[in-house]
Amino acid sequence: MKKKPNLKKLAKIFPKRRSAAQELIASTDENGLPRITNETIAANREEVLSSARKYIYPLQHSKHKIVIISIALFIVSFIGFFSYVTVALYRFKSTSGFLYGVTQVVPYPVAKAGSDFVSYENYLFELRHYTHYYHAKQQVDFASQAGKQQLDAYKDQALAQVINDAYVKRLAIINRVSVSNKELNDQIALVRNQNRLGANEKVFEDVLKENFGWSIGDFKRSLKQEMLAQKVVAKLDAGTQARAKAALAELQGGADFAKVAAQYSSDVGTKDNGGNYGFLIDQTNRDIPPQITAALFALQPGQYSAIINTGFSLEIVKNVSLQGSEVNAAQIVFTLQNIDTYIKEYKTKHKTHTFINP
Repeated sequence: MKKKPNLKKLAKIFPKRRSAAQELIASTDENGLPRITNETIAANREEVLSSARKYIYPLQHSKHKIVIISIALFIVSFIGFFSYVTVALYRFKSTSGFLYGVTQVVPYPVAKAGSDFVSYENYLFELRHYTHYYHAKQQVDFASQAGKQQLDAYKDQALAQVINDAYVKRLAIINRVSVSNKELNDQIALVRNQNRLGANEKVFEDVLKENFGWSIGDFKRSLKQEMLAQKVVAKLDAGTQARAKAALAELQGGADFAKVAAQYSSDVGTKDNGGNYGFLIDQTNRDIPPQITAALFALQPGQYSAIINTGFSLEIVKNVSLQGSEVNAAQIVFTLQNIDTYIKEYKTKHKTHTFINP
């Protein structure tokens, strides 16, 4: 007969741990046989699970380590990336497409104009369309000695330009001047109607891309800044505005156009000739500002216009006569001050600080 296990002796071997053996002792019947109950099953299950936990806990600990290591790697990569970009921009003055893309997302400053920071992206935008044009259209090798000198010179010019643009924006805010999207689109439509932007949208896009590496959005951005500067000048140049209004008032009072031109016009080439251009003008004449062309062809022979802002001057024009599809015209020109006049004045009180030396 097989000898029964001495459960009490087994329990004494593990006195500090209530094991499955102890649970069996507590649940034996009068013959020493274990009684299977819910309690004994639960005790055995707990015994098995406790043995497995020594493998589970290290795995959980490893997950925490993975998270910590991942975060640390991300931080190191983040710091490394921005350190590289900073050194490339401010020490090596790189103009690569990759770094240009970074500056479009991260507002690295290239200078400070008064209280306003000038973004590095503005500087690269200005510089890159120049290098694209001269490389693509003029075949300038910027790796050559002459090319490097030309590029260095334009870097200075590009930096000065974007700093001046920042001052123009500040002057516009002070004087409550802005350019609306409607004004911008109207100007583009005016030029396009005179066939100055190519035969169609696709041709215009191709010309922009080929010559400057620009999209239409880039072109609009540049044009809007130019129009803003022109509107700021028109607002600040009170003397020229007053002269133009005085001349218009004399015309409205019945004065002869030629005499008013001789008295007020800034154009030395036409003022002594009654303001006459000296040549016939058609609707595609690129030597005439598009605003002037549009105004002349809207006038009847003998009529004169209101004051027109061409961006660089204020003008009053007259349709002297029509000759087929061309106009014999006269003008009274009032030259506006250069925007630099007002920028320099503002700069004396609001200094410039540059963060690179091109």
